[in-house]
Amino acid sequence: MIRPLRAFAILLIGAVLAVCGASPARAADVEVDLALVLAVDASRSIDSFEYDLQRRGYLAALTDARVLDAIRSGPNGAIAITYLEWSGPGEQEVLVDWRVVRDAASASAFANDLRVSERRLYDGTSISGAIDAAAGMFGESGIAATRRAIDVSADGTNNRGRPAHLARDDAVKAGITINGLAIINERPSRFGRAEPPLEQYMKDNVIGGPGAFLLVVNDFESFGEAILKKLILEISGRAPEGGFAEGSTERR
Repeated sequence: MIRPLRAFAILLIGAVLAVCGASPARAADVEVDLALVLAVDASRSIDSFEYDLQRRGYLAALTDARVLDAIRSGPNGAIAITYLEWSGPGEQEVLVDWRVVRDAASASAFANDLRVSERRLYDGTSISGAIDAAAGMFGESGIAATRRAIDVSADGTNNRGRPAHLARDDAVKAGITINGLAIINERPSRFGRAEPPLEQYMKDNVIGGPGAFLLVVNDFESFGEAILKKLILEISGRAPEGGFAEGSTERR
């Protein structure tokens, strides 16, 4: 039999946990300067070496002092991020759910959870599926954001699901900006067909919304530097001057 004082203590602890122990992923009722979905290509054209370079690039960028400075410079001094990997239609995996990042500690916590997560996807390339899944995540976040953006990385054109530009158009109509990171991969298409230049394809079919821009990476080795630059631009709400930035071939 539970005594009255003990029962009261249990109820009190439960109430405290209900208030303070809510998952940080939901970050309910938080106001931030930017809600950002990192939609990362994990299709079968990304081999293990390239996948690891992508992951390490994001881990380094998310905890970089320059990114933290950009976060702190906003009116709310905070952003919300979630990390989504994608491949074919219906093949999207949230590796780290919504987190509010405002300082080195919260950035490190996000990076640590990302570091221990495992790859689960190896299917085709459905950029449209990635955009649709990412756009749907904003309404579930419980976060009030001044700006909403999806950061799509891809090393190939959309070859599964509905056309990418239709998903892009729906997201833009909902007030979401889509920025792109085109990773130039010289391997021929495994489907035996010629594909349009990735840079032009993403410019025409993927990016969109206020201030949207595209950054082109010519190899996976430079991915880390590219994502660092891209995050700083996105967080600060700036697009490259004239559509270009030094050391890249960015396009608006």
